[in-house]
Parts: sequence; C-alpha cells; structure tokens
Amino acid sequence: MKCNTSAAIWAVLALSGAPAFAQESAPAGAPEHAVSYNAAITSDYRYRGLSQTRFDPALQGGADYVHGPTGLYVGTWLSTIKWTKDLGGDGNIEWDLYAGKRGSLGESATYDIGGLYYWYPSNGLQPRANTFELYARLGFGPAYVKYSHATTNLFGTADSKGSGYVDVGADLDVGNGFVLNLHAGHQRVAHNSAYSYADYKVGLSKEIGGATLSLAWVKANTEAYLSPQGKNLGKSGAVLSLSKIF
Repeated sequence: MKCNTSAAIWAVLALSGAPAFAQESAPAGAPEHAVSYNAAITSDYRYRGLSQTRFDPALQGGADYVHGPTGLYVGTWLSTIKWTKDLGGDGNIEWDLYAGKRGSLGESATYDIGGLYYWYPSNGLQPRANTFELYARLGFGPAYVKYSHATTNLFGTADSKGSGYVDVGADLDVGNGFVLNLHAGHQRVAHNSAYSYADYKVGLSKEIGGATLSLAWVKANTEAYLSPQGKNLGKSGAVLSLSKIF
C-alpha cells in the first residue's frame, strides 16, 4: 500500500485476510498429532480492511500442525501481494509463520494465545516490512474478541513499535448451511496517528462440495492508504473467495 507520506504501513494489512489459524479450541478426543493443509483463491486480498493486491486476485495456501492433548500448534501461510513493489521495494509474497496454544476455559469460553511473524522475502524496504505480533483471543460460542500487539515496527512504518489491533466478530449459523460473518476492527499505529483507522466486514459463507465459498463486503474507514494510481485501498468493496482445508 502506498501511504501519502512515508513508505510505511500499508501491509498493516494483510484476514479477508491472513491465516485463519487457531480459531477454535481442540475438540474432545482430538488426535494426538493432526496436520492439515489449506488453499484459497480470492478476488482481492484484504487484510484489516486494506487491499494487499491493488484490488486484484490472490492465491493463498498454508499448513498447520496441532498437538491435540496440549492444544499447542505451529503453522505457515502464504499469499501473493503487490504492496511492497508499490512502495518502491521488491517481492510479491507474504509468508506468515506462527505458533501458539489454544484450549477451553470452562464450558462456554475458549482461548488462543501466540505469536505471528509476517515475512516479506526480498522486500528491500527501509524500515523493513517484516513484522512480529503477539496475539490473544477469547471465544464465546460464535463470538470472539482478539488483540494483536506489534513488538517491532509495523509493516515498514518508522517508529511504530507497540502498535495494536482490536478485532471483534461473530460467525453465526443462519440456516441452510449459510454462516453470517461479522467483523469490526481498529488499527492503532503507534506514534503515527494519521494512519490509525477502523475497518468492517459483513459476509456470508457456505460449504459447497467440500470447499467453502464466501462473499463479503469490506471497508476501512481511512483515506491514508493509496495505490500508485491514487485509489483508496480501504474503499468499500466486495470480496469473493473459495477455500478448502484438506
């Protein structure tokens, strides 16, 4: 993404977005060792409301390992991107590496804590785009609240260590196999308040033939992130995605 002034942030961005890892607590009787793979194609890679691909499609995929008895997990996820080149750097891949622990808190709540490293190979930006965040998530039935905290500069934004992102949402079964996906978030960019913003998503998803088809309306309430052509990367838009876990 192109910020109006510094070669910053716009990867703040990358969940449509980044990996949907560790969203649920391990069910009773889960296997001791579980490995899964995921693949997706999306009409626009939106992360925290901002397009990572200049409104073009993206290919995505990853792999996860979960130790059932403890809830410990590790995983990796990749997506095609365009924003590092748009900022004058190089590279066209986001590669995420993460690990954590998830489980239950009594009968009605779940937790998920861990760390996520966003790696942009050969991005060539200064400050570097690579970012590390710690996160904590609480789930209450179909609803959740999550906080992510950057321990490094945030996606190439100078003097932004300590930035934070609050994410609240719910995935509600509305019948006939459809799930209503609701999300609201707020990105606080430390020492760079002009780049802080809120984002929203309303979508529907449905499993079809072993894959999940989803359509969502996405918007970021900011005009600080622009493409090289001057387009607002957070503008309202529809995102269509097809994904599969195997």
